[in-house]
Amino acid sequence: MRFSVTERNTAERCINRIKEWRGPAFRFDKSLDSYLDGLHLRGVVSWMRSLRPT
Repeated sequence: MRFSVTERNTAERCINRIKEWRGPAFRFDKSLDSYLDGLHLRGVVSWMRSLRPT
């Protein structure tokens, strides 16, 4: 499947934003649960920001 440059850029930026939140999960508690909680929290924050009018 071919993706446009814009779609690929959007996906890569989203993944990089999620990766930024990996640090706190590993710094404070090295369990799978805290890592997944951080990913869920990041997903909610990203979703809520997308709802704001621009």
